[in-house]
Amino acid sequence: MDVLVLAGVIEPPEFLLARNSRVVQVDGPDVAPDVLIDLRSHLPRRVTVAGPYAGDVAARLHRAGLLVRLHTDDEVGERKDLSGVEVLPLSDPGPRMDVVGSVLEVVGNTPLVRLDRLGRDLPCPLLAKLELLNPGGSVKDRPAVAMVDAAERDGLLRPGGTIVEGTSGNTGVGLAIVAARRHYRCIFVMPDKMAPEKVALLRAYGAQVVICPTAVPPEHPDSYYSVTARLAREIPGAFHPDQYSNQENPESHVRTTGPEIWHQTAGRITYFVAGIGTGGTVSGIGRYLKSKDPGVRIVGADPEGSVYSGGSGRPYLVEGIGEDFWPTTYDPGAVDEVIMVSDADSFHTARRVGVEEGILVGGSAGTAIWAALQLAPRLGPRDVVVTLIPDSGRGYLSKLYSDEWMSDHGFLRGRGQTVADVLEKKGRRLPELIHVHPDDKASEAVAIMQEYSVSQLPVVQLDEVPLAEAEVVGAVHEHDLMRKALSDPSLLDRSVREVMGPPLPSVGAGESVELAVNRLEASPAILVIDHGHPVGVISRTDALGFLAVAASESEAIK
Repeated sequence: MDVLVLAGVIEPPEFLLARNSRVVQVDGPDVAPDVLIDLRSHLPRRVTVAGPYAGDVAARLHRAGLLVRLHTDDEVGERKDLSGVEVLPLSDPGPRMDVVGSVLEVVGNTPLVRLDRLGRDLPCPLLAKLELLNPGGSVKDRPAVAMVDAAERDGLLRPGGTIVEGTSGNTGVGLAIVAARRHYRCIFVMPDKMAPEKVALLRAYGAQVVICPTAVPPEHPDSYYSVTARLAREIPGAFHPDQYSNQENPESHVRTTGPEIWHQTAGRITYFVAGIGTGGTVSGIGRYLKSKDPGVRIVGADPEGSVYSGGSGRPYLVEGIGEDFWPTTYDPGAVDEVIMVSDADSFHTARRVGVEEGILVGGSAGTAIWAALQLAPRLGPRDVVVTLIPDSGRGYLSKLYSDEWMSDHGFLRGRGQTVADVLEKKGRRLPELIHVHPDDKASEAVAIMQEYSVSQLPVVQLDEVPLAEAEVVGAVHEHDLMRKALSDPSLLDRSVREVMGPPLPSVGAGESVELAVNRLEASPAILVIDHGHPVGVISRTDALGFLAVAASESEAIK
């Protein structure tokens, strides 16, 4: 461990803070006995001294047997009491270099670029604020620095402390960068729908990651909100930034992002569009822009199912935006309009941005840009629309930029005969998705299977339309029920929750019949997903029937 001793009042250079894991303050040229005892008891590898009384303090520490390095711009060559002390300059002695003190100093001041290809048919400019160019790759670097600065100032986070935060990834990266520079430990709690690249990235910064289920309400003890709060209570010296209620979140955008956009557009901005997650970005920027011109319209872009656009907080696939509760960092008065955007529109728009503009963006950027493209056609040539790109697509290569993942969730369509064709044939004789609920009785599940002559049923939490993939929580199989009921007939009076098995394997509606047949080799039935929504079940019998009809039709053509 290296210790920095500040001798007198001094604002230490960033490089000294970065090189030392502990800071000790002394008020004058003398070193109190308790300070000396404390330093020696910790056995520091080296003690660095800086400040107005640095020479005298360094000499005393050196006489006490500590290995001392003195940083000063004063001439100390004649001082015999500093013999054996390494002396280095406090300030850079050469010509001034164009270099910043740390990566934290390059957060913000991101460029504004035209999206002229995506906006080729629009009557006004469509501009994008490239927050993906922050050091941590996202807009969340801004509130991360602001929240830690405020916590240090208020004494909520002390040297050696632990940062505990629930995050979808980007806030965690921003906090991890600050923690790495300032010697804090990090524990981040994430929902299980997040891309594996995000988890790996946080761990690359030395953070610990705890994964929690998505499909549970916020008050559930296993939700990532509850787990975060519990860890923050239990870990000594823990600080929970709580980006959902910490007002430094929106205020960081009042101080930085909003003024940047106003300056970059020369005050000409008329519409600002951004995804809504914690609400900090859209609220903070909205408040600043409206303080400069009350006529600026602030538009939120929100995933289908999120509360901001009237949903109940049901699951969706786009990451980093939308909520199932109302954070206090969201200011409804700063937002004039909220546009609901489907997962399909978010993902396809994000992929378009990469292909047409050469900017690789995340799914939430696709959400915001799609919303901007919906409102811009009704505007005029004097309008200026600015949308915010919160992060890069590099964290989503295994998801929305993977054709396999997109196909599995029904967002891409293959050529030839597809799973959708099998489902269409079946749909002529059965309802779209036959299912039961966890609290139904097992006997009710048996009755439904008998009524529709099916051997398995998905178990879903709600009957709301469209059903989300994450709301399928299990499956009931005729064979399993029969085997269990044989030894325990009372089982049929129990709830489906007690007798169900894991959810059925899934297949995208646009994937090939051949792929569906391959998956049916391992399971008697598969769940069909179309644009992220379960729409039906295909059994081995369904697949055989379709193939038989296709073969006869092919023979008839010949």
